[in-house]
Amino acid sequence: MPEGDTVWQTAKRLHGALAGKVLTSSDFRVPKYATVDLSGRHVLTTVPRGKHLLTRVEGGLTLHTHLRMEGAWRVYGEGERWKGGPAHQIRVVLGTADRTAVGYRLQVMELLRTTEEERVVGHLGPDLLGPDWNPGLALTNLLADPARPLGEALLDQRNLAGIGNVYKSELCFLLGVTPWLPVGALPADRAAHLPGLAQRLLEVNRDRLVRRTTGLPHQDLFVYGRAPRPCLRCRTSIRVADQGDGTQERPTYWCPSCQRGPAPAPGSPQRWRERARRMPG
Repeated sequence: MPEGDTVWQTAKRLHGALAGKVLTSSDFRVPKYATVDLSGRHVLTTVPRGKHLLTRVEGGLTLHTHLRMEGAWRVYGEGERWKGGPAHQIRVVLGTADRTAVGYRLQVMELLRTTEEERVVGHLGPDLLGPDWNPGLALTNLLADPARPLGEALLDQRNLAGIGNVYKSELCFLLGVTPWLPVGALPADRAAHLPGLAQRLLEVNRDRLVRRTTGLPHQDLFVYGRAPRPCLRCRTSIRVADQGDGTQERPTYWCPSCQRGPAPAPGSPQRWRERARRMPG
């Protein structure tokens, strides 16, 4: 699933292509909005809110989209071939005189009044890359349920908005604790450090094509997608296991030597290798 930095990049790209311009065409390829035509309206802006995208259009309308696991927005120049996927995966097309934005595989797409945006994003915690970022409130939200595993708390967008599975794993590694450690058991100094560290990681990556957390040459990430390769710090094999509430499990990576706290019992090395081959690096 795209994380806050990727969504921020997408919003920037859409804003640069559409904002201040008149839509010459619009094509909603879902039954609910099949008759909607936004042609002739100015696009005002596209802003990110956590993992959500809000494209505001003249007349008090907002196109709300969420990329989920496989969604993507692509922007094409005049006459450029669309290559974001087969035509049947296109959900919406917004065109101006010189640019066309195409939304592929958008599992969440709705047109609403701009005054109603809080209905779809009002539940979110402080946005790590937004103007409402508030590290103190983010920490308070995280600590509100001290028994909850840290990894689950970080993924809960009601606590702070923008962290996904990659940053969850990387943050826990940098803090030296496992994603299964109860939030309340996180040492006070590391807890105080967590919101700022999370914000810096997303901020330094928001303009990068390749996400990096290590600062090491030729090594982008410490643990995510690296099982069963050796840890970059201690050479212990990185492990992977699912983490979630039973309804949605996410592959979670950690170093059993560098990170302290509870963790699932290791499976066989072969199982790790099979899982690692299926996971993106």
